[in-house]
Amino acid sequence: MKGTVGELGEFGLIRELTSRLTSTPAVRIGPGDDAAVVTAPDRRVVASTDVLLEGRHFRRDWSTAYDVGRKAAAQNLADIAAMGAVPTAILLGLVVPAELPATWPTELMDGLRDECQVAGAAVVGGDVVRGDIITVAITALGDLRNQEPVTRAGAQPGDVVAVTGWLGWSAAGHAVLSRGFRSPRAFVEAHRRPEPPYHAGPAAAGLGATAMTDVSDGLVADLGHIAEASKVRIDLRSAAIDIPSQMSDIGTAVGVDPMQWVLNGGEDHAIVATFPPDVKLPARWKVIGEVLNPSALPQVTVDGAPWAKAGWDHFGDNE
Repeated sequence: MKGTVGELGEFGLIRELTSRLTSTPAVRIGPGDDAAVVTAPDRRVVASTDVLLEGRHFRRDWSTAYDVGRKAAAQNLADIAAMGAVPTAILLGLVVPAELPATWPTELMDGLRDECQVAGAAVVGGDVVRGDIITVAITALGDLRNQEPVTRAGAQPGDVVAVTGWLGWSAAGHAVLSRGFRSPRAFVEAHRRPEPPYHAGPAAAGLGATAMTDVSDGLVADLGHIAEASKVRIDLRSAAIDIPSQMSDIGTAVGVDPMQWVLNGGEDHAIVATFPPDVKLPARWKVIGEVLNPSALPQVTVDGAPWAKAGWDHFGDNE
């Protein structure tokens, strides 16, 4: 496709974007009307929203538009799965400059569509607006399928803490990219296109998870949300957390303890949950800690001691 977004025009752009989409049985009315209609057999809708801003959440010299689409969908669909729900749909709010090549938003839509297909969802509508900075706003929807939502507030002393998915890979990939490199490729790709274990969320709910979240801001920070909501303390066992040898090699090369990436790095969107101690967990889940009674120590400790650095804060020093 040649030309710019401005040359294509609003309605031409919308036609190009919607022509690339696929659907699912849950979508009764998709793009093209005043609003979409998505079935909600459970009669409850799980909803989440997120915003990605160019220069803050993604860089065009690091990630293609397709990468950004995959990442934008993944981080929102992971929130749905972390409630124990099955993702059904996303809506897109897109702000782009008129001079942007028209291929960028269409490739973005390809990424959104393909990530939705991984999760069993579909893009069902949205809006496009002209603006100076590329902004991608996603609203995700999901269905609980007659299960109760798993919130952050149900962890009980005696529960085990278990995780499934990658930890620290995105942060390691960011460190590589920040230093002008593009390999090891697996870690760079983990930063560009996270792979949340979508099916693990509803499965954990079925296993009796007492609290759950996805790791978007860092393992310690996100478990801190569970500890605060549940009024408990969580202690992690560092020896139970695997660090791949290649991640250790990256850490040595850049002078960073890889445990920092594992405990503080976000955007892998692994699923971490608490379970009663007698629950038999599938092999994909790794027990990495336990839930304790609250104490004078911080709400999340590592090997019984405070962990110095917290995770991501959009209004903190790491912004």
